[in-house]
Amino acid sequence: MTCPFTARTRSLSDPDPAPAGGPVVPTTLPGGPAVWVVTEEVLARRVLTDPRFAKDPALAPPGVTDLEPPAAERLSLTTADGAGHARLRRAHVPLLSARALAPYAGRIRSLAAGLLDGLGPGEVDLTEDVTIRYPLAVVLEVVGAPPGLLDDAVDACRAMWSPAPAVAGAAFGRLQAIGTAAVTDGTGDGVAAGLRAALPDLDDAQVGYLVFGLVFGGQLTTDAALGYVVAHALDSGLAGRTADELDALVTEVLRVHPPAPFSLWRFARTAVDLAGQALPAGAPVLVDIRGIDARPTQGHPLTFGHGPHFCAGAHLARLELRTMLEVLRDDFPDARPAVPATHLVEVHPGGSGGPRLAALRVHLRPAR
Repeated sequence: MTCPFTARTRSLSDPDPAPAGGPVVPTTLPGGPAVWVVTEEVLARRVLTDPRFAKDPALAPPGVTDLEPPAAERLSLTTADGAGHARLRRAHVPLLSARALAPYAGRIRSLAAGLLDGLGPGEVDLTEDVTIRYPLAVVLEVVGAPPGLLDDAVDACRAMWSPAPAVAGAAFGRLQAIGTAAVTDGTGDGVAAGLRAALPDLDDAQVGYLVFGLVFGGQLTTDAALGYVVAHALDSGLAGRTADELDALVTEVLRVHPPAPFSLWRFARTAVDLAGQALPAGAPVLVDIRGIDARPTQGHPLTFGHGPHFCAGAHLARLELRTMLEVLRDDFPDARPAVPATHLVEVHPGGSGGPRLAALRVHLRPAR
């Protein structure tokens, strides 16, 4: 199969290339090691819950790039395993539950409405600023970051994808500093404060890195998802849709266009036989989320993962996406896409980031 991290561009009218073989397809990273991609749903769910496959980058073979530091260096939800991960998850999940996020609903709506209302007349491209700024504004509000950091966070997110390693590295450092600031100088009533209270043995920098993970992951995935969700919603029409119908629309679009088309890395702790494939210790394994969700058999898409590493921010992502659609439905009833959704182009930059729309041009108001 094609290396999943190869840069590419395609129209949404083009079919996704079908994976060759299965249920486990071997491939290689450019100039790097062998990689095994799981393409069958039942096996994927098994791998995502199998303790023989670990998240810790310390197990990665040489040549696998775009990794977080090992868990021993930077403890995080996305690199910890076993009891350590379970403890972090117990601290995060209550703070990001639907009940915990309900008080933020009005503020999230105001952020969405303010961003859209601030756009000029005529045709506008929502990917120029809205899809980047909106999820950052929301997640900074929810974690309880000090006010005034949004513009710096937006600039850092733009710079993260610079081809210059020094620029990209500095951008990650700026976002990490924002995470720590949410712990040390934040509002005192957000997720950062909740994590600080739930994990008293960690220092501020360690808790700040956990907050950074929420900010980075929340922006990266929701930015990409927002373009697809809005494009398909405007294409099919929003008038009269109930909250439940909007939730169903969000779920369906995320199934077809998951913001993370492949799982985060897993690494075999020891030599493993996986569906007849002999994997050596340290073997990198990915789950083909996009391919599997295109032909689901168990009714629950893998968009947000499965098992112990199911995305802790799933409720927040769904709330953000549904709220943006509610604002478009209620405040911009004449909004329409400049081109049909099937004419849009998605760009996969290569590396571990997923694809996003190259542009999303819309008319929010009728021409005068």
